[in-house]
Amino acid sequence: MTESLGAVFLLVILLGSAAFGLFVRPFLSEAHRSRETTDFVQLVVTMLVTFVAVVLGLLTSSAKASFDQVANELKGLSVALIQLDRSLRQWGSDADTARQLLRDYTAAVIAGTWQQEKPVGVGDGAPPAVPGPIGSPALGDLLSRVELDIRRLEPQNPMQRRLAITCIAQFERLMQLQWRLVEDSGGSISTPFYVILAFWLVVVFASFGLSAPRNLLSCVTVTLGALAIASAIYVIVDLDRPFDGIFSVSSQPLRDALTQLGR
Repeated sequence: MTESLGAVFLLVILLGSAAFGLFVRPFLSEAHRSRETTDFVQLVVTMLVTFVAVVLGLLTSSAKASFDQVANELKGLSVALIQLDRSLRQWGSDADTARQLLRDYTAAVIAGTWQQEKPVGVGDGAPPAVPGPIGSPALGDLLSRVELDIRRLEPQNPMQRRLAITCIAQFERLMQLQWRLVEDSGGSISTPFYVILAFWLVVVFASFGLSAPRNLLSCVTVTLGALAIASAIYVIVDLDRPFDGIFSVSSQPLRDALTQLGR
C-alpha cells in the first residue's frame, strides 16, 4: 500500500510540474522564448533525461538482483531446515521435541511473513500463532528453544555422537542463513535518494510543459510518460521490499519444507 501511494503521489507531482510549465509559458518574455534559449533548455533537459534513464536502469538492475538474492537465500533456508530435521529424525524419539519446535518455527515464519496467503497448520491442523515476520524476536525465541533442545540431547552410541556434531553445525548454518535473509530483505535504497530522483523528474516534466504545444496529443503524451515513470519507480520500490507488495518472494520453498518436516 505504501508503494502504491508513493507512485500515485509521484504521478500527481509530475503531472503538476508539467501543468505548471504549460501555465507559466505564456507569461515568459520573448527573450525567454527565443530559439536560442529553447535549444539551450532542450540540450540541458536531454542531458538530464539521459542521466535519469541511466539511474533508473541501475536502480532496476540493483533491485532485481537483491530480490533474486533473497529468493535464493529463502531456498537455502528451506534446505537447511529439511537437513536439520532429517538429522534429528535419525537421532530417534528423544529429538521429537526439537523437531516439533522446528515445524512450529517454519509454520510461524510462513504465517507471519506472508499474512495475505492461506495460513498453514501444524500438529493437529490448527493455524499457528503469528509472532511476526522473519527476524522477529518471537521467531528468534523459537529458534533458541530448538538450539537448547539440540544441545540437551545425550548421545548414547557412536552414531548419535556424530549426529550431535552434525546437528549443531546444521543449526549454526540455519541461523546464518536466517540472519542473512533478514539483513538482505530490508530496503537497500534510501528515501533521500528517491527524493532527489523525484526532483530531477520534476525539472524534466516542467521543461516538457514549457516546450510542449497546447493540444490534446501533447497532454496525452506527457500523461503517459508520467504514468510510465511512476510505474517504473513503483516496480523498483516494490522489488526492493521482497516480502511486501505485488512482486513478493514466494513462500513455496518454506511450504515444501514444512511438508517434509511433517513426515
